[in-house]
Amino acid sequence: MNDENKNEPQDQAVDEEMAREMDGVPEHLREASEDDENSAIEDALAKLRGDLETAMQDVLYARAETQNVRRRLEKDVQDARNYGATSFARDILSVADNLSRALEHVPVELRESEKAKNFIAGIEATQRELEKVFNGNGITRIAAKGMPLDPNQHQAMMEVPTDDAEPGTIVQEMQAGYMIKDRLLRPAMVGVAKKPD
Repeated sequence: MNDENKNEPQDQAVDEEMAREMDGVPEHLREASEDDENSAIEDALAKLRGDLETAMQDVLYARAETQNVRRRLEKDVQDARNYGATSFARDILSVADNLSRALEHVPVELRESEKAKNFIAGIEATQRELEKVFNGNGITRIAAKGMPLDPNQHQAMMEVPTDDAEPGTIVQEMQAGYMIKDRLLRPAMVGVAKKPD
């Protein structure tokens, strides 16, 4: 037996009951009742359509927000990989500065001594290794001497009166500056040319 055939007696019973209820109701009221019923159904459908549209809009907003959160997290992870060592790199720059100062201040007569040559060669090898590690981690030295002053990379410490360079050109580097990837790690401290008085 079909499911449709099972429901037929029930549907018939409902129809008969509705017909009995409507027997005593005048014709004009029956039509009004049917119109009210149709109007109520249309109102309910309109409300359901509105609710569905709102729910679909909410789903779209939730998807967009989820995608934005995912992008931000991916960027944060990438930044952590690229710049996580920034604090350590800043601290180690003083070691690089001290190695450079040590090599600059070795007296000429000491450089000619055989024992000092090995010592100096060791310091130079250490400095080269440190520079290699810097390069491997995206830490690069900022070009300074002979360049125009760039306030995003250089910090002017003094003005040097000179005719040998255009005003605003860096003529002296007091401390090297460094970048880590595309971010400033430490500005170069420089002296900038100015016209003599």
